[in-house]
Amino acid sequence: MSIVILGGAGFVGLNLARALVDRGRSVRLLDRAPPPPPLLRALAAPPGSLVLGDVTDPACLASVIRPGTDAVVIAAAVTADAAREAADPGSILAVNLTAMVPILDACRRAGVRRVVNLSSAAAYGAADAAVLSEDLATRPESLYAVTKFASEAVLARLCGPWGLDGVSVRLSAVFGPFERDTGLRDTLSPQAQIWAALAAGAPALLPRPGRRDWLYAPDAAEAVARLIAAPRLEHRLYNVSSPAVWPVLAWGERLARGKPGAVCRLAEPGETPTIALHGERDRPPLATARLRDELGWEAAHGCAASADAFLAWQSRLKESAT
Repeated sequence: MSIVILGGAGFVGLNLARALVDRGRSVRLLDRAPPPPPLLRALAAPPGSLVLGDVTDPACLASVIRPGTDAVVIAAAVTADAAREAADPGSILAVNLTAMVPILDACRRAGVRRVVNLSSAAAYGAADAAVLSEDLATRPESLYAVTKFASEAVLARLCGPWGLDGVSVRLSAVFGPFERDTGLRDTLSPQAQIWAALAAGAPALLPRPGRRDWLYAPDAAEAVARLIAAPRLEHRLYNVSSPAVWPVLAWGERLARGKPGAVCRLAEPGETPTIALHGERDRPPLATARLRDELGWEAAHGCAASADAFLAWQSRLKESAT
């Protein structure tokens, strides 16, 4: 099985590539810049797997999406904050939405079996429900959320007449291995921020506990790998999330216990939080029954398990760099 990951050197793309390489799959990654050498070594992909290029360039797409490609995963995205949205909306639209047409055209020409579009829970926006299910009406607010929702609609609309098997997945709040500031992610996860603060010897101060259905990146990769491999899918949209809701504060406290002098706590009155939770409230969790019932997938890492796995990942990364 030959799989192309567009935006493959990004955070989620590298986790997915690692999961596919571990399965013995052939992967090609297209991205504008390579990851740092330690992360590229951690990927353990064969030489030549990474191709430098732009997903908005049809020639680059044709060079990686070749006949014989079984599946294409669209992981390229500009995860923009309000400042980038105001300053450069064109680049957000170009990567997150406009590129969908040449991508799907390249897939059609190459005879690709399945296209997986990595969307986001942000597409739900201000939807009002205790649990966000796939059939819920959405109310996307930010430009990022609007483009991710629109990408789902474009995929669904074009795949039929173009003879493609397309599916979109709304990823929950992902964190974990390979996460870094690439210049295209303005909203690093609170977990990445906490780790950076603790590594620098600075206090990690949170504005609130941050309860959410946090999703450990290798779990997200496992879900997408199953969607790629499934002979047939019953739906065109799946949530990918954890059924458990837990506070990121507890995750940070667990990491801090292993570092003498490390501090992770709530900011006290008058203190300025050092960790951004990207909003003033915690969104409702995503429903997870659809993917569980159809493919038997469920996230394996909760708060404690993901913290321990993340520490082990960082330890291995440090050893490989020495």
